[in-house]
Amino acid sequence: MENMSSIQLKRDCAAIQIPAGNAVTLLAGTSVDITQTLGGSYTVHAPGGLFRIGAQDADALGIESPSPATPMAAVGRPADEQAIWDTLRTCFDPEIPVNIVDLGLVYDMRLEKLPSGESRVDVKMTLTAPGCGMGPSIAGDAQVKLLNLPGIEEAHVEIVWEPPWHHSMITEAGRKVLGLD
Repeated sequence: MENMSSIQLKRDCAAIQIPAGNAVTLLAGTSVDITQTLGGSYTVHAPGGLFRIGAQDADALGIESPSPATPMAAVGRPADEQAIWDTLRTCFDPEIPVNIVDLGLVYDMRLEKLPSGESRVDVKMTLTAPGCGMGPSIAGDAQVKLLNLPGIEEAHVEIVWEPPWHHSMITEAGRKVLGLD
């Protein structure tokens, strides 16, 4: 997690309001504080609350747009289960500095070979709270990153509610980041 002093947006940019999940446009000149820069997206505090800005709009923050997040372990080889788990570890809830795997949100992952020789990946995940409007954004982030892996032709990320998430599902690594150990 990284904190920066206030900056002004260089141009209008799309954002997702946290935690409602509403799509909004933040206007050029708006003062924002970047509160989190994990997984290739940016959580900013601006008038009206917290917002998530995608990597494609990094230039509006005065930041050079990063290249797509493909874990180094996955570069140059077909996706396998380890590459998929590594990729899911690059996805973050915009309010929590722990990836979705270590937060215990990913319940199931299945990798299947397709007739084309490429693969399909199916992920079942949950959220920390059923009312969280960020679910589609987090699931969409995971899906896009999985589709960027070599050898992945299809990726589906489904949000499920059973079993209900509980803080006991956080991994040891996640607990350390959150200071729970």
